[in-house]
Amino acid sequence: MKKYSLTFLFVVAILGFVSSCSDEPDSSNFYTFKGQMMSEYLYGHEEFSDFTKIVERAGMMDLLATYGAYTCFPPTNDAVKAYLNKHGLSSISDLTDADCDTIARTHLVDNMYATSDMDDGVLTTANMNRRYIEVSHGMDEDDNAVVFLNGTSHIIFTMQDDSVENGIMQPITEVLESSNRMILDVMRTNPNISLYVDALEQAGFADSLYQYRDDEWDPSVYPRYRYVSHVNKETATVPDEKRVGFTLFIPTDSVLREKYNITTVEDLYKKACEIYDEVYPEDANADYHDFAHIRHPKNPLNRFLAYHIVTRDVKGWNYLTPVKDVGILTSVMNPVDWYETMLPHTMMKFERLTVRKWAGSSIVGQRYVNRRYDNEFSIPGARIYAKVEDDYKQDALNGRYFYVDDILAFDTTTRDIVDNARIRMDFSTIFPELMTNDIRLNERNGGMKFQDPDYDETGKYGRNYYFPNGYLKGVTINEGCHFVYRRPHDYYDSYEGDEMNLFGDFDITFKIPPVPYEGDWQIRIGFAAEPTRGVAQIYFDDKPQGIPLDMTRQLNDPSILGADWKADYNSMSQIDLSTDQKVLKNKGYYRGAAGGYRYNGAGATTTTIFATQPHTIRLVICTTHIDPNKDHYLRIRSVSVKQGNDNEFMLDYLELVPKSVYGVTDEGQMEDML
Repeated sequence: MKKYSLTFLFVVAILGFVSSCSDEPDSSNFYTFKGQMMSEYLYGHEEFSDFTKIVERAGMMDLLATYGAYTCFPPTNDAVKAYLNKHGLSSISDLTDADCDTIARTHLVDNMYATSDMDDGVLTTANMNRRYIEVSHGMDEDDNAVVFLNGTSHIIFTMQDDSVENGIMQPITEVLESSNRMILDVMRTNPNISLYVDALEQAGFADSLYQYRDDEWDPSVYPRYRYVSHVNKETATVPDEKRVGFTLFIPTDSVLREKYNITTVEDLYKKACEIYDEVYPEDANADYHDFAHIRHPKNPLNRFLAYHIVTRDVKGWNYLTPVKDVGILTSVMNPVDWYETMLPHTMMKFERLTVRKWAGSSIVGQRYVNRRYDNEFSIPGARIYAKVEDDYKQDALNGRYFYVDDILAFDTTTRDIVDNARIRMDFSTIFPELMTNDIRLNERNGGMKFQDPDYDETGKYGRNYYFPNGYLKGVTINEGCHFVYRRPHDYYDSYEGDEMNLFGDFDITFKIPPVPYEGDWQIRIGFAAEPTRGVAQIYFDDKPQGIPLDMTRQLNDPSILGADWKADYNSMSQIDLSTDQKVLKNKGYYRGAAGGYRYNGAGATTTTIFATQPHTIRLVICTTHIDPNKDHYLRIRSVSVKQGNDNEFMLDYLELVPKSVYGVTDEGQMEDML
């Protein structure tokens, strides 16, 4: 079978798309070379005959005989026999039809992946069984560099990247299996984290960690939504499911023993007291403080455990920060995301090291929790490991877990130093449901670089979604509003590639993420001004903030900077930059993030930094004193005279900024613009 690179396939696909104009099926799914379909490949290779029979029994061979863009991971006959022996079966005939359906779907992905596209973590598209395939790299028995899947199976080096007309074949050495258990059950099978699991069970976390899905959610009652933003004509659907998920970051028994001499749950409780009696001194003498009351949510051990859990299913190590670092200028800024934990009113900071200057002795490319390494501080944080031992599963139906090389804590160092910074959050990270339900940063077939056809309904390059009232926790949406998530494009004026938009006669209220400590904070939103966008009044905790925001006005508008706008931001002196920032700040604005960028068009190679554009803006909603132990809300209400889809409001990213950052007043000094 002739080999083709993925670049070749995309070029051919694009040429087919450009040259077609007919009522025939989408020609961008056709390739010009004359090869086999996946079905023909399987029938033509005796070494996959057992898997072929499984696909037939699953009723999926017709799918593999049609045009598409799939990746198939066929296990060899030896791999199927080993799987049968492992499960006490003598032949394929002992499998049920449901077994065959599960096996077939586990080995098929509705997207094309060459081995060069498979980064450590997980594939960025789930398989047809809606589970994510774990990816790592290593050597086979012949010292070839190969891709490992789910820990122990690997793609056969001599057969990898074999292209057929409807995708790529990636033959493998073992049958892939996914756990159908909940996260706590999966963790119980790993003896290396037995102390942490025992503590979770004794502290009463089992009930929470068995949540999975709202079976009453019915997407069929919600129609597809069409909308226009600037020149883009798009459609959105509601999510297919309403799942709940968890991601746990666990120090192993050996880490607890070697670093802290912790060998029992009571030892762990004593360590928790050392941390949280200082953070919450008002609870130190409470009845619920002792070891007998570790189920109480304000008990130190309960708090300790809760802080190790984020309330979303982060699909893989590579999803902890933006996949492929989309929209982040990684030469000057480490990609960072913040997620709320199960400990009320707290977040964890997740960071991928890309700026070598601030790596210290840590490893560039790795991901860390609660790290701060700059001119002032050298706090290493805890390293997150991409995988656990091959003998144990890492993922479950409702989440996954990762090893960390130290305990995690909302201690005074985290609260007062690590979190005492500008907290910038892409809006898609604020709502956990977007990550748990495979919505955030979803893209297919290189979709970040491609524009959908007008009002596309195929989802070929990825899907846009909207969220009815009641789907997102902590969000209230009026009947006239469509709250839309727009899939990532690396050439849109969107931080991390994606954005959220309000359409219609909108009125939405949502809980903002927590600040770490009490004090004066600035709340900002980042957006791109466009002529199709409207005017809205913004409220903080039910109080209107300033005059309504007109999202059609750019920074070079006469009411903001006018002729004083300077596009050549990078060549400005420090004094000019400082003056520019102060003038804008006095008017309630900042330039867009200097650490964010977009490509200059679909498939372009040149880029533009947000800070150099007058239409990529940060607005100061308010500067206010915030109590960190209370929930706080933003409300956004349309006040445009326009109606219908002409009323639009963009929510790209949110910034929570402490006075220690925004309160710079010295001459020539300024807040960094990254």
